[in-house]
Amino acid sequence: MAFRIEDYALLGDCYSAALVGKDGSIDWLCWPRFDSDACFAALLGAPDNGRWLLAPVDATARVSRRYREDTLILETRFETDDAAVVVIDFMPPHGDPPDLIRIVVGERGSMPMRTELVVRYGYGATVPWCSKLDPHTLMAVSGPDMLVLRSPVALRGENLRSVAEFSVSAGERQPFVLGYGPSHLAPPAPADAERELERTERFWTEWSSAHHDAGEWAPEVARSLVTLKALTYAPTGGIVAAPTTSLPEQLGSSRNWDYRFCWLRDATLTLLALMNAGHYEEAKAWRDWLVRAAAGAPEQMQILYGIAGEHRATEWEVPWLCGHEASRPVRIGNAACEQLQLDVFGEVMDALHQARCGGLAASDSAWALQQALLDHLERIWQEPDEGIWEVRGPRQHFTFSKAMAWVAFDRAVKGVEQFGLPGPAERWRSLRDRIHEDVCLHGFDAELGSFVQAYGSRLLDASLLLLPTIGFLPVSDARIAGTIAAIERRLLVDGLVLRYDTVQTDDGLPAGEGAFLACSFWLADAYTLMGRLEDARRLFQRLLALRNDVGLLAEEYDPRAGRQLGNFPQAFSHVSLLNTAHNLSRADKPAQQRSTGLHRRR
Repeated sequence: MAFRIEDYALLGDCYSAALVGKDGSIDWLCWPRFDSDACFAALLGAPDNGRWLLAPVDATARVSRRYREDTLILETRFETDDAAVVVIDFMPPHGDPPDLIRIVVGERGSMPMRTELVVRYGYGATVPWCSKLDPHTLMAVSGPDMLVLRSPVALRGENLRSVAEFSVSAGERQPFVLGYGPSHLAPPAPADAERELERTERFWTEWSSAHHDAGEWAPEVARSLVTLKALTYAPTGGIVAAPTTSLPEQLGSSRNWDYRFCWLRDATLTLLALMNAGHYEEAKAWRDWLVRAAAGAPEQMQILYGIAGEHRATEWEVPWLCGHEASRPVRIGNAACEQLQLDVFGEVMDALHQARCGGLAASDSAWALQQALLDHLERIWQEPDEGIWEVRGPRQHFTFSKAMAWVAFDRAVKGVEQFGLPGPAERWRSLRDRIHEDVCLHGFDAELGSFVQAYGSRLLDASLLLLPTIGFLPVSDARIAGTIAAIERRLLVDGLVLRYDTVQTDDGLPAGEGAFLACSFWLADAYTLMGRLEDARRLFQRLLALRNDVGLLAEEYDPRAGRQLGNFPQAFSHVSLLNTAHNLSRADKPAQQRSTGLHRRR
């Protein structure tokens, strides 16, 4: 692959998503859902694994691009000395049937263009049967799937690809509409490209008009909110961690994971980001998804689920894809669903508590579920686990996992005290105090003056930056100040925060990865709580500068290579950006809301 991860932009309809490169090639598309098999998989392989190119014949044309303000409508401008065109790309947010629409608009002169459609179902493996319904309608069928391309430009078959050359002059508009449908049904009805463009722009601008004012960072906040909305599966409210799989956390390494799932560990920070931005409908949908997904036997609760709450996420490898920049294996599914991560119990308890504090309409089933989770956590909190980072090495007594077990019982006590909910508050208080004492005794190293990654370890972990945010200890406590200082000394690389030292930590994988962007936002939040506002603003501005040209962030950033790494765009990076912006611009800061439960609904 010639393109870096940050060279892509996101298209989406709140059902699925696509990635389009600066060269006009859509290299990733899963239809009809985020977690469906990809029909364009060139992102993880080669053009023969599926893509849709729409670009000037002159490959040296100058390129610039932008989203229309507060929308997910992408405009890519191609310019030569003689001509200029704009390609408008978008996915109408109704999803039934789903469409991907591209309109080529002539601005100046006459631009020779070319298109190349390579459909490969099953993550780039299966060549479909292509036929023409009429001179301007192409249908590609394989098994249960059908794609239909409609355009005034007639395509021809060439080496298992559908190609065409055409020209666009100033003032002309050439629409291309790609639709999906089940192959056993009639082809989807043709969509009016211009009408859908108008509808799509109206949808996004009306949704964005509900944003609360974010002060000096309003444009950055708005872009992250649109991204978060685009990663939300509209029918259920589930939010995928990213629309991609296996984009590497280290180039050429095996740290490649499928992120097209919803993680419980993201619950509270996502909820706060949505509520503080004024999007209570999305916050409620996320809360309700959380309750449905976690429902059932507490001992069977997973750390991640499918976008509709599916439990099965069987992990397998795709041998025919070479991986992004030869980073193998390409994985489908995520075996982390089988891990024990104690922190998710605290995360669920905290998210549902914050929902009550934030004034979301009550969920009748939430408290009964919470009580069942607490009964189970009371039995298992002393066990080792795989921790927040889902290590594939030996289980340990991770300090942050134990601290989040404390959060679970703390929020239960607050539920009784603040909301009059029924429950054995005295027993929960006793457990809360016992866990707190355990963490302070075994998770703190007096010689280092810092909390440590795991009991008996002298290694550090960036998750410990969240200890004051969750209310475990105040930021004024010397142990918290010592932890922040130790992380600054040992986990900073070029001013960005590593999750942990992969060389010293046995996580079951080869050493090496980029800086996890959420952790750097957490350090900015810690600075804000400490009153180090200039340090917080400086770090936040640094992080904003890492976004690509259309405002998107991946999971990680390699400060040595100066490039983004990991699945893209990543919801947790954008959630962390939103919360840090609110911490720096609001009196009622998310970092304090989480520890105090004090919210002011606006």
